[in-house]
Amino acid sequence: MAKKPLSPEARSIINSQISRRALLAGAGAVAGAGALAACGSGGSSGAAKDTVRWANWTLYIDVDESGKKYPTLEAFTKQTGIKVKYSEDINDNDEFFGKVQGQLKLKKDIGYDIVTPTDWMASRFIRLGYTQKFDKANIPNAKNILPTLAHPSFDTNRDSSLTWQGIMAGLGWNTKVNPKGLKTVDDLWQPQNKGKIVVLSEMRDTIGVILLSQGIKPETCTEDQFMNAVDFLQKKIADGWIRGVKGNEYKEDLISGDATAVIAWSGDLFQLSTENEGKFDFAIPESGGTISGDNFLIPSTVTAESKVNAEKLINYYYEPAVAAEVAAYVNYVTPVQGAQAEMEKIDPTLAKSEYIFPTQATMSRLHVFKALSPAEETKWTEAFQAAAGN
Repeated sequence: MAKKPLSPEARSIINSQISRRALLAGAGAVAGAGALAACGSGGSSGAAKDTVRWANWTLYIDVDESGKKYPTLEAFTKQTGIKVKYSEDINDNDEFFGKVQGQLKLKKDIGYDIVTPTDWMASRFIRLGYTQKFDKANIPNAKNILPTLAHPSFDTNRDSSLTWQGIMAGLGWNTKVNPKGLKTVDDLWQPQNKGKIVVLSEMRDTIGVILLSQGIKPETCTEDQFMNAVDFLQKKIADGWIRGVKGNEYKEDLISGDATAVIAWSGDLFQLSTENEGKFDFAIPESGGTISGDNFLIPSTVTAESKVNAEKLINYYYEPAVAAEVAAYVNYVTPVQGAQAEMEKIDPTLAKSEYIFPTQATMSRLHVFKALSPAEETKWTEAFQAAAGN
């Protein structure tokens, strides 16, 4: 059967001069060094002078051809004199929260001056008093945030958070195993994928996508509807269709061939497609996908001097040209107004990408999971974790 043609944005990335297959190995080495620098720092006096320590997710920032440097971070340091210890230390929101919660409770340094959790976890950080309010005079570029992101329910005036990137969740697949692609959640359950399906440990994305396939909007779902979706997931696991419920490491299963179909994040799949000559692809299901954001937060334990440096870094990434440079690499939804015009200068094809600059038509197919009360969050998360086997 003829191979499905690549989307224009994927082709544009693949045709770029950077070989990101080499970068992944290099980026892992850089991340490991960053992680080592951060380890054991809890309870210390904090970051060194003129240094910002940033915990982020994997494959989530631009990397140069050598795989050893992050160009936008290098430019920031050159511009300000502030060094950045960048660590790919977030694999899953709950896992990361468990790592730092004890130190935050004790009001001790957690080893990071900036953390980048997803909306619902950012809400928890803010609700528990684990963040500091921004000095907005240090972040004048905050005015560049997209109007649709400017007033979230968990931080209505963006006093303590700013979006790093927007995240679409949908379906990803190995194009050799699934040459016709995946258009619906039902398409996951084809014989060639049995035992080779991985779904996200991010509850709101996995259950959100399942709910939509059942005709239910995640922004208004009831507890019974949620639990029915969890039961559906649990049965697919028990019947041997789903091999794992994972955080960012699901990418390794795709690369190794252990997974051939996934509920996944758009940017990851575009980067994996680039690294593997179009072997992977992504789509928003016909029934719809989810959208959320990862957010810059400054933990409550950060010193005054480090806080100012962190705010300078956040401000820097809200410059449209810098935001466009990052987006050209990560292929996630950029939250910065003006970045699309800057992307035109970098890559006109990517400037038209629905996955970086979604139109209203695309946005209408994406749904935000409802805000949960603390009691709901506990009960629903426990049900999801039980289904996942945790």
